[in-house]
Amino acid sequence: MNIGNTKNLLVIIVVAILSSVVTLLGYNAINKKQLPFGNQSDNSLSMVDVGEYATSFKQDPNVTLTNLTTAEGYPDFTEAAARSVNGVVHVKTKSISRQEYINPLDLLFGFGGRDFQYGEPREQLGFGSGVIISKDGYIITNNHVVANATEVSVSLNDNREFIAKVVGTDSQSDIALLKIEGDNFPYLTFGNSDALKVGEWVLAVGNPFNLTSTVTAGIVSAKNRSNVGDGSLGIQSFIQVDAAVNRGNSGGALVNTKGELVGINTMIYSSTGDFTGYAFAVPISIAGKVASDLKEFGTVQRAMLGISVPNIEEIRRRDPDKARELSQIKGVLVEDFSDRSAAKAAGIEKGDILTAINNVPIRNFAELQSQLNRYRPGDKIKVTVDRKGKERSFTVELKNDEGNTEIMRGSDGVQLLGADFKEVSVDKKRQLGISSGVEVVSVQNSGLFKKGGINKGFIIMRINNAPVNNEGDISRIVAATSTREDKVILIAGFYPPNGRTQYIPIDLTRK
Repeated sequence: MNIGNTKNLLVIIVVAILSSVVTLLGYNAINKKQLPFGNQSDNSLSMVDVGEYATSFKQDPNVTLTNLTTAEGYPDFTEAAARSVNGVVHVKTKSISRQEYINPLDLLFGFGGRDFQYGEPREQLGFGSGVIISKDGYIITNNHVVANATEVSVSLNDNREFIAKVVGTDSQSDIALLKIEGDNFPYLTFGNSDALKVGEWVLAVGNPFNLTSTVTAGIVSAKNRSNVGDGSLGIQSFIQVDAAVNRGNSGGALVNTKGELVGINTMIYSSTGDFTGYAFAVPISIAGKVASDLKEFGTVQRAMLGISVPNIEEIRRRDPDKARELSQIKGVLVEDFSDRSAAKAAGIEKGDILTAINNVPIRNFAELQSQLNRYRPGDKIKVTVDRKGKERSFTVELKNDEGNTEIMRGSDGVQLLGADFKEVSVDKKRQLGISSGVEVVSVQNSGLFKKGGINKGFIIMRINNAPVNNEGDISRIVAATSTREDKVILIAGFYPPNGRTQYIPIDLTRK
């Protein structure tokens, strides 16, 4: 093999692997939803009330919940807790793992056999929480709760158990949507997370340490909190609370004192892994939109404003005075534009300071994300900027990351691959010595698989280092990769019975 070609292949492989664990933090501006029943004072603009996401899941719009107080006038949490516990489920997952060693000769020179795997496949059990959001059994949870699971089951508060289907996942927001079969399930009504106030009482409901139906109370410590965790989430606009949240609470409900769902508990800030006073939830204004997109399209519609903003932390290392000056700006400074930028096309210029979206004040990037997260490509929004001390407004038609206004569906990615797939039976997996796998049963000449050299009979074990066991797994990974800057998937597989393992990069942008 030519050494230059080998180096190029290694670069693509490394980039693809990195893209499977690092989400996009670069050019910014994300999504929002235009609903046909939205309140629109101007037909040229897309306006959304956060409570309207509930309509996607046929929640009863006539339900009116009220705050209760004790005889002494203190907040009464009993009714809110009673309304919540039946709508929060215990999520249990199974996944298969085995110790593996990837032969470096396979990567460097294409030699060697299949991955050298040792030890028996081990079944791993995981647990978390979820929130029922519709009578017919749709459930919101965290992506990290169900990631790589081969089986997902849920237990209700009345001890009924169901096998759940993973409808879709979104790694950038850490939200996943599940579905159980049945009807007349108890569900939580969406509340208005925008209306939350710092200092307001909230309840966290979930299953910490496998203790089902646990309710804790606290106050909202902050809103639109960013720079949380390891930076792996592309969406950073959290509700920070001091209600006790621990392992197993992930995917559970954050509710207000009415018992309305205002957030999905996602992470804690802790050096020990247990609660130490800081917990973070994805606001329902974001989680509800993500769930609605997953239900309707199979993937999240990310609407891009197409701007880049200064990285203040990086600037602080070089020029503390400049960083201090930038941190005082009330708004978001436009430093540059992406290719085919929606903002640039509308007339926004470098140096403009974004101060409002549809008349909602914007003071920092987290608040900009919080607003933009509700829109889809093709939606039109009013962007107010400060240009050299003068206020100006622009109507911006938001685009997707391809620079157009098309809506992407989860099935589009699989169609782009140009192949049909079949699940590999448990017995065949055992015979082949693999713990995961999907068989390619046909390939179209015009598809990306054919162009990449993948043909009928190929067994896909992993994509972007995540195990795949059915077409749904492939669709979710392709859809997630399609939202990133580097749209390359790395496929690991082989031709049975004794073919060597191949690592094949597929560029999803290739025509």
